[in-house]
Amino acid sequence: MTIDEARTTDTEAPGRDSSSQQAIGTLIALLALLWLFWSADFAWVIVLGVLIKAAVYAVSAMSLNLEFGYTGLLNFGQVGFMLVGAYTYALLIPHELGRAGTAGGSWPLWAAVIAAMVAGVLLGLVLGVPTVRLRGDYLAIVTIAIAEILRLVVRALPGLGQSFGVIKYNEPFDDLMPGFVEDWAQALDVPPNQLWLFLVAWLTVVAVLGAMALMIRSPWGRVLRGVRDDEDAVRALGKNAFWYKLQSLMIGGAIAGLAGVLFAIDQGQISPAKFLPLVTFYAWTALILGGAGSLVGPVAGSVIFWVILTQTSSLAGDLFPEWSSTAVSATRFILMGALIMILMVFRPQGLFGKREELSLEIQ
Repeated sequence: MTIDEARTTDTEAPGRDSSSQQAIGTLIALLALLWLFWSADFAWVIVLGVLIKAAVYAVSAMSLNLEFGYTGLLNFGQVGFMLVGAYTYALLIPHELGRAGTAGGSWPLWAAVIAAMVAGVLLGLVLGVPTVRLRGDYLAIVTIAIAEILRLVVRALPGLGQSFGVIKYNEPFDDLMPGFVEDWAQALDVPPNQLWLFLVAWLTVVAVLGAMALMIRSPWGRVLRGVRDDEDAVRALGKNAFWYKLQSLMIGGAIAGLAGVLFAIDQGQISPAKFLPLVTFYAWTALILGGAGSLVGPVAGSVIFWVILTQTSSLAGDLFPEWSSTAVSATRFILMGALIMILMVFRPQGLFGKREELSLEIQ
């Protein structure tokens, strides 16, 4: 083999591997969707409910992908950003607060959504300035602590509803529903507000995915990957690595705040009990399954994750009818844990990720 032929082979091999990897990942995501329809007996109410949650966590996982997959920042306090976004949105639009049901809020919906994203940006700024210089595990520990502090503060403040939370804030969102959605909902035999949320949630996923693609493929995105791979080299080229990492955390915070808005609309009522560290675990699981450092990975990973999480209980109940409901419910977490372990052994980069993307020093 000549040198030119060897170079050609080396150049084409990654492309072939990438194409087959994309095909396998797409096939698994499609099989997950087919399983969802089959397990739900083609009941659109169940299917839409699962896919709405998948959309919410896809947006949250894309936020983590920007911070970790493209910048190398370990944010284990994602639920804190979602909490800030959800509460900002719910408190600004018309709502009822706490056990007494005190009415409040007068902002239009679009302004409340923007405010929720700005709140995420500000949290990223406040959190990032003193902590983004920390490395690896230290940054992860700080973000976990901040998220839990925020949850406890919300539970303690009377003006935020304390443990009773915020209720009855979905009317402004439902009022924006176009007439054709009701016709479609009637044809599918689903609640109109559920179909409306499904459409909005997945349009949001597409919009965030498009914005991510533009950012990552821009010169700014290339600097982010440089910071992730070799921060010292980026500094040697005259770039302010700290400022780029802070920008990543702030933009990721805005996306997480938007995920918090979708989360709040889906829940219909928010309280501190809904913002446990488990929410962060779900978002990270979706990212790991799909693959960090890939655009579509978090979206596909979120769909696969929620299909497995919601449909394995019924499957275990059919296979082991003698089991108690508690044991059957636990099987979904056992299966998810086993799947992650298998993935880490045989494909640590995830379904759509690239192995070279993991060859980095966590910043």
